[in-house]
Amino acid sequence: MDPAYDIRLVLAVLTPLIGAGFVMFSGRRPNLREAWSFLAAATLFGITFSLVPDIRAGRTLHYTVFKLLPGLSVSLRADALSMIFALTASFLWIITVFYSAGYMRGLHEHAQTRFNTCFALALFGAIGCAFSDNLFTLYLFYEIVSVTTYPLVAHHQDEEGYEGGRKYLVYLTATAKGLVLPAMVLIYVLAGNLDFAHDIRTGILPPDVQRGIVTALYVCCILGFAKNGVMPFHNWLPSAMVAPTPVSALLHAVAVVKVGVFSTVRVMLYVFGVERMEALNLGLPTAYFVSFTVIIGSIVALSKDDLKARLAYSTVSQLSYVILGVALLTPAGIEGGLMHIANHAFSKITLFFCAGAIYVATHKKKISQMGGLARAMPFTFGAFAIASLSMIGAPPVAGFVSKWYLLHGAMDAGSIGIIGVLLASTLLNAAYFGPVVYHAFFGNPPADDQGCHFKEAHPAMVVPLCVSATVSVIIGFYPDFFLRLARAVLP
Repeated sequence: MDPAYDIRLVLAVLTPLIGAGFVMFSGRRPNLREAWSFLAAATLFGITFSLVPDIRAGRTLHYTVFKLLPGLSVSLRADALSMIFALTASFLWIITVFYSAGYMRGLHEHAQTRFNTCFALALFGAIGCAFSDNLFTLYLFYEIVSVTTYPLVAHHQDEEGYEGGRKYLVYLTATAKGLVLPAMVLIYVLAGNLDFAHDIRTGILPPDVQRGIVTALYVCCILGFAKNGVMPFHNWLPSAMVAPTPVSALLHAVAVVKVGVFSTVRVMLYVFGVERMEALNLGLPTAYFVSFTVIIGSIVALSKDDLKARLAYSTVSQLSYVILGVALLTPAGIEGGLMHIANHAFSKITLFFCAGAIYVATHKKKISQMGGLARAMPFTFGAFAIASLSMIGAPPVAGFVSKWYLLHGAMDAGSIGIIGVLLASTLLNAAYFGPVVYHAFFGNPPADDQGCHFKEAHPAMVVPLCVSATVSVIIGFYPDFFLRLARAVLP
């Protein structure tokens, strides 16, 4: 067998699906149910990590599941871009299993078996997206993520949950079917296939396709993958915050929004290509377009007193860094954007883990109610402070590395406006994260909290958030692992 034709890709994609089956049939035995989740997560990470030596050696791995038409198949592929997303998602699933057990049991949540099953199915879709070899396969797994995460968003089964779930499903399926699907059909007609290019310079569209058609297809793909949170198709994301906090962590760091930005970046680089985007002047206009989301998302976050709502709008803003960096079409910009997929994930999941731990320990959701809480919950708020520094872009945490390369990319592109956007967004990040940390460490408890003796949440929740915060610091000091993968994407 050709060494590039690798069965490990199929095993990686099927592992969460098989895990979901074992979880579903172990519902009456909670410890066994969580053990299956952990085993599936650890197995997935192990299989994914075993691909790293091949990718670092410059090989691209493939596996064709079946062919439908000439140039149209369900097939898998592992390359450097795949690995950035797949390694991040599979590792974070491991620690999320422990966190979810502590959270769901701590609050005595209902339907925990359904919750864990859908969680695994969502990872099945996300890993399928990571390892998709063509636009058709990517679209199939993208829709699987949308469907399997609906029960998680509507988990509480109350009016607010159903409303958030409906908005989530309508936004994501309507944009995908209304924009991406027709664009995919036309790309197939024009190119004769939907396979991603092997070189980000070329793309797959023939050179004689009219400028207006290429531009229209490009716009459909940028807006159609609405999981990327780009305004105006972002409102599903804050509405989905009615879900339990582990779901919010999944949405923002592990699967859903990362599927959105990953899909957008994959199409930009491997369907349209850098040279076509430069020739049609699509790069900087895209960067300025998503800059609106970067700034407005941060401004809205400033106005939110609910901690999860503030984090949600922070995600809306931060996701666009990835697209902005790639749209600069410079090596440093692309590297910064791709690294931010991982860097943002570790920091943002820490922030949501902290929000959940605070709620379980104190039942507080409002930032204004968290005065002095850091004295009772030092590990939780210490991790929150570290992750906040990463979101701001302060050294030596992971987010600094992303912003450093993004700034270099903007300077290489000669765009003073994008440099201004990055600096302004950094100040806004500090403006909405700084008061949370300051209030928790140096503020006074509310009057009705006098005499209350809060303490840290269960270790099953505190340990994972400390791990993810620590990884953020490690990436800040030693960014070479993800940086080498990002550089391998470049021609």
